[in-house]
Amino acid sequence: MTSLLVVTNASAGTTDDDRVDAALSVLRSGADVTVRGCAEPGDLDAVLDGGLDGRTLVLVGGDGSVHTAVGRLRARGELDPDRPVGIVPLGTGNDLARTLGIPLDAADAARALLAGRTRRLDLVVDDDGGVVVNAVHLGVGAEAAERASGLKDHLGAAAYAVGGVLAGAGTSGWNLRVQVDGDPLDLDGEALMVGIANGRTIGGGAELAPGAEPDDGLLDVVVATSTGPLARLGFGVALRDGEHVERDDVLTVRGRVASVTGDAFPLNADGELSGPLAARTWTVEPGAWSVLVPAPVTSSDGAG
Repeated sequence: MTSLLVVTNASAGTTDDDRVDAALSVLRSGADVTVRGCAEPGDLDAVLDGGLDGRTLVLVGGDGSVHTAVGRLRARGELDPDRPVGIVPLGTGNDLARTLGIPLDAADAARALLAGRTRRLDLVVDDDGGVVVNAVHLGVGAEAAERASGLKDHLGAAAYAVGGVLAGAGTSGWNLRVQVDGDPLDLDGEALMVGIANGRTIGGGAELAPGAEPDDGLLDVVVATSTGPLARLGFGVALRDGEHVERDDVLTVRGRVASVTGDAFPLNADGELSGPLAARTWTVEPGAWSVLVPAPVTSSDGAG
């Protein structure tokens, strides 16, 4: 029998408690489950100090929870691609889960985890030791996330759209220099947003980098110079479905190292807000960790 160490959010509300219970019921049907609640990042260190003892670590939460756990594992020297992490997505956006095909329903995610396979993933690491599991973006997207943060409890994923409208209405752009693998990008004017993606979506499904693969050893860099009022609106609408990459005022490039310098900019890494910063560099670490993802459906699985 599989042995799991399930880490939950100890400060979750009643609705989340119901979803956690549904996931735990499924996991207990096929595994030996130990549950630990963590309300602060330091609580996770206490759990890890106790050792996994051969158990698979399962994170119940959103991108921020995965971001924190992977960051702590890496800092402790315990991030091992041969020891996959399980994810039951209970966040607002759950964008990494979307890229990996993990069901967004808690019970369905637990069932997929029990029958899952290991997929090695890249990790994005910045020059301050921070990690990115899904995507980091700066500029108007980070401002939108900041505006949305106080609305999530009431609006859920819709808070991102409202935050985007509020941020886009008052933002003119940032004077930035963006380099990928040492080569500067030719930006025509100020930048509205810079995205450095490992996964495909941000903000609960907006297709920031529709072609990104989290295990190809490359960063997908997206730069929008859509700073005029109508251009900002058009970019925001196109971003939801990934159609922004076809715009003349959007640049896309892939590489292993990306750096941004210039005007102080706000930053959003996996939903964790920071800044303003005047410079940051990100580097991809190929295959640095792994996740349990749904097993592929074979032709016989769909047969009657």
